[in-house]
Amino acid sequence: MNNIDFGNYLFQLRKDNNLTQRFVAYQLDVSDKAVSKWETGKSKPDLEKLKLLAALYNVPLSNLLNEDGTDKKVKVSKIVLTGGPCAGKTTALTWIDNYFSKRGYSVLKVPETATDLITNGIAPWTCESNYDYQTFQIRLQKLKEQIYDDAAKKMKNDKILIVCDRGVLDNKAYMKDAEFKRALKELGTSEILERDSYDAIFHLASAAKGKENFYTLANNRARTESVEEAQALDNRIISAWTGHPHFRIIDNSTEFEEKLERLLKEIASFLGEPEPFEIERKFLIYYPNIKDLENMPNCTKVDISQTYLKSKNNVERRIRARGINGDYLYYLTEKRKITNLKRIETERKLTQKEYLTLLMEADTKLHTIHKTRYCISENNQYFEIDIYPEWNMEAVMEVELNSEDEDIKIPQYIKIIKEVTDDDSYKNYEMAKEMPKELVRKRAK
Repeated sequence: MNNIDFGNYLFQLRKDNNLTQRFVAYQLDVSDKAVSKWETGKSKPDLEKLKLLAALYNVPLSNLLNEDGTDKKVKVSKIVLTGGPCAGKTTALTWIDNYFSKRGYSVLKVPETATDLITNGIAPWTCESNYDYQTFQIRLQKLKEQIYDDAAKKMKNDKILIVCDRGVLDNKAYMKDAEFKRALKELGTSEILERDSYDAIFHLASAAKGKENFYTLANNRARTESVEEAQALDNRIISAWTGHPHFRIIDNSTEFEEKLERLLKEIASFLGEPEPFEIERKFLIYYPNIKDLENMPNCTKVDISQTYLKSKNNVERRIRARGINGDYLYYLTEKRKITNLKRIETERKLTQKEYLTLLMEADTKLHTIHKTRYCISENNQYFEIDIYPEWNMEAVMEVELNSEDEDIKIPQYIKIIKEVTDDDSYKNYEMAKEMPKELVRKRAK
């Protein structure tokens, strides 16, 4: 893309966000004239300014790089491999590399930042405060990931898998919530933007949870936790990532090799090797205590607006705005039903511009679904409770499963009315056919 077209793109992004050149200049610590030159194609921002523009306009940096014409388009998937202490991540990374390299991927592994820092003298106990250390770690993590993102676009292969040995949200487990928010604000970003910048999260449970005999400090110089501390830390890490749209927990219910095989299966399914299956069950539940949910450390709230598009080739298509407190990311999802429990589902992130463009393809016979979702990680399973504004007595809960015969461990505070997995009337697509007032009357019966 030439300079003028790229300038027009920046101009449109600014207008879409209702911002002035003066405001953008202030946020990026440049002059109004510099912003004007970018938008008229007389000059281009450097990489650091592009990063700030991406955050300001709420678009992935890759969009600006691709619009700049400096990078070819390749299929890049970035996942996080996280977990509690002594979870098997080091071995898992080797398995992932071997498995997906044989399937045509270039696997790029971002090393664990905490280990890099601590083993080289920068640690919570050598810095003036834990806050300082964690902020250093977040900064280095983001810098490393950016380098790997940039390198991915320069690879000869067109299938790239970036595997981050932990991600930015892991730091939340080691900080107070207010400290974490403060650190992200100082870095010009937010929790939801960092969390959902990754395509998928895979958590390996610590050996301290169910395989205590195998828990050891010997194979990692940065590990210092006792069994009890490791269990608590594992739970905090799960809580930190809860809310991500694709979060999977790999527990210790099997021997270690089978645990890693389950991990590979989950990643392969996510990548669509051979096809991306989603397995879930759905339940109608009594309206939960919202205050209790919002006070739970393992529960995260997100707002969702879901609009259905005109179907193509019998494939259900929808777009979503997903976020909280003004920070939103956008997705296009396409689903094809295989069985009542199993569907082929593909999803990709959208820019705000792409989202607004796709809104023009909305199926006018269907209404936009608005709901608040509470994501809960408990008993090594992931539950999603959807609260609809038109309902005040009931809600819908989904649980994502690894297999169709997996047992579900319903939390005690959830009261089931009935399972509705096979009841089409509780699918969002069917609800979108009814007016909100009709839904209220229907729920009141």
